[in-house]
Amino acid sequence: MISIIDYNMGNLRYVANAFVALGQEVMVTSNPNDLRSASAIILPGVGAFSDGKRNLEKLGFIEILNEEVIEKGKPYLGICLGMQFLAQESYENGCHKGFGWINGNVKRIKPCESKYKVPHMGWNNVQVQRKDGLFVGLGEGPVFYFVHSYCLDIEESSFNYVTSTCWHGVRITASVQKENIFGVQFHPEKSQGAGLKLLKNFVDTASGATNA
Repeated sequence: MISIIDYNMGNLRYVANAFVALGQEVMVTSNPNDLRSASAIILPGVGAFSDGKRNLEKLGFIEILNEEVIEKGKPYLGICLGMQFLAQESYENGCHKGFGWINGNVKRIKPCESKYKVPHMGWNNVQVQRKDGLFVGLGEGPVFYFVHSYCLDIEESSFNYVTSTCWHGVRITASVQKENIFGVQFHPEKSQGAGLKLLKNFVDTASGATNA
């Protein structure tokens, strides 16, 4: 059973439907205790970092996420805002604490040329740094759908966790992996065939971790 966290930060229908299309049993939940019985945890989300973090705290997800993901090693996939939460801090509308699972901070995209607009919205290819994990069978430069104004700025000590990047007037971290923790800045649920393949790779990786 894959648990998708509902914390009032966007429509989760596309995410749920993508996993159902892959033959997965899915539970969309706002109850933190449901994560205990999940085989994997998905945290999607669009919107302001501070609003999302506050909603997670109010619903009681923070402690259980740490228990299930960090202590027990349960597979986690953060999508868009769900990836940004991995950071130590976000500087979107102030300074806000993240989960602190990866050394880095969330900062506004600052392109080097005016032709690159913010938000970064639309299709963009990514440069794959690691061809295992999420990117098995996806080639050198798969194309995904992005919509965001802030990105995860990884510290040098965590560069080895970056699995892909993209260019939008500045080099942007497009995805990360740290052991059982995965994050993608783009939206695989809206990225057609490449997105479904990436989610299938996550399911396969999660299944291997659960059965190990």
